Amino acid sequence: MKDLGEATFRSPVICKDMDHTKEKEKCKKPLGESHRAVLRQKLMVFLGNSGVLGSGMVISMPSVTLTQLHDESQPFWLNKDESSWFASINNMACPLGGLLVSYFMDRIGRKYTILLTNLLGLLGWLLLATSFLHSDRDLIYAQMLVGRALGGIMIGMFVSPVGVYSAEISLPRIRGRLILGTSIGLAGGILLMYLLGYFIRSNIVLISTISCCYQLAATILVFPMPESPSWLLTKGRDERARKSLRYFRGLPKKEDDYVPEFEDELAHMKATAENSRNTAASESLSQVIRRPEVYKPVLMMTAFFGFQQACGVVVIIVYAVQIAQRAGVSIDPVLVAVMLGVARIIMTFFMSTIFEKWGRKPSGIFSASGMGLCMLLLAAGGWWPDTVGTWHWLPVVCIVAHIVFSTMGMLTLPFFMISEVFPQRARGSASGIAVFFGMILAFIMLKIYPNMEAAMGTANLFAFYAFISFLAAGFIGFFVPETRGRTLEELEEHWRTGKYTRRLTLNNLKEVELHERFLQK
Repeated sequence: MKDLGEATFRSPVICKDMDHTKEKEKCKKPLGESHRAVLRQKLMVFLGNSGVLGSGMVISMPSVTLTQLHDESQPFWLNKDESSWFASINNMACPLGGLLVSYFMDRIGRKYTILLTNLLGLLGWLLLATSFLHSDRDLIYAQMLVGRALGGIMIGMFVSPVGVYSAEISLPRIRGRLILGTSIGLAGGILLMYLLGYFIRSNIVLISTISCCYQLAATILVFPMPESPSWLLTKGRDERARKSLRYFRGLPKKEDDYVPEFEDELAHMKATAENSRNTAASESLSQVIRRPEVYKPVLMMTAFFGFQQACGVVVIIVYAVQIAQRAGVSIDPVLVAVMLGVARIIMTFFMSTIFEKWGRKPSGIFSASGMGLCMLLLAAGGWWPDTVGTWHWLPVVCIVAHIVFSTMGMLTLPFFMISEVFPQRARGSASGIAVFFGMILAFIMLKIYPNMEAAMGTANLFAFYAFISFLAAGFIGFFVPETRGRTLEELEEHWRTGKYTRRLTLNNLKEVELHERFLQK
């Protein structure tokens, strides 16, 4: 029993009637999968992810504002080098967000880390909205960069806390649906910014003001969220953890009755929390990070984030309008960006089903391979302009298909798995370290994109992204574990021993006993 804990507790479906002659068997759902419990979990995850939408807006903002900022007829405009800093400085600040979240998430909790992240994002949007109040050009540019940097810190901090929160309040069967909320929030923010850019042309101040107002609303929405019961137990706040878990299991506040399943789960969570506290007391962070169940997933996730950035996923999001123009798209490039945003968010809604039906690994391999194919076709249009280049529909189809394929794995899967692969005692620190190194590469790729395009040419750059995408497919096939249907503890055991071990719980034994009785009949 001591090995089970937090929201990874596997509560089996216990059938009331084992008579095989009946066509329909009445089964009792686990407590954490009841309609009320799932509704509460989804509501709180939605509130947490409302701020993530602001991160998506930060990511895609340059795509809809650089046209205005490059216009030399405007009172304020940016040259090529200045605009590259404006587009990429948020990614330079993302690693700092990863380090901050690794520090705060285990110390002040999941809820207050989410709140702090929203506040930093709100300050960033406020600086952008008020930057043009200055008359001095250098002050305007400096304030814009600081605002974008704060937005980057928000992105880096938002990668893991809501996903970790989602994993800790849910059971394995619905964990995937809740964790995917972070990807949906990012996709929704990217689409919202594209829509703002489509309807509000050449008005960066108004776009920033609207974004600031939204971030304020998202900050307020964090306050009703209960803290994660797992984190509360690791801090010895047993009574608050009990109330939190009762909420997420769909039980009333007043404890009028004794619920054995709830008490059993809470006891396992307490045992795991006690084990985490003992480990934290006896080991420093440097000692913990040397454990195989910690450093192995850190290395895997760092490499996964690296491939995600190097294959051009984020570059296409940030420079969507400019890439559409370079690829020879004949329709409004901002409209193409909106189409990309719509395709991305539609696919993200289906990703929970795809991940659960296909599994994480096959989805990732299919995604990376499809992205590589799309990039090769775009490159072919540049290599053979008199043949392939005359297919005017090809660039739009390839760019939209690239977004669809990326959403099926390479864009969403690293954010999805970062909440699954780390042990509880090091979840905050380990996820922050992985995000830190991944975001450093994101900054590098965004910053050097204009120079790579100038040096290699657009077609060869697309071919480079295709090559990295095919390498990513191989990496996923050989090094990324399949987490579908696994509890967080089974995954921890896999990193420690290289094997998956399914532990028997009290309820598992009940299930075996019922099955034996059925066979006897």
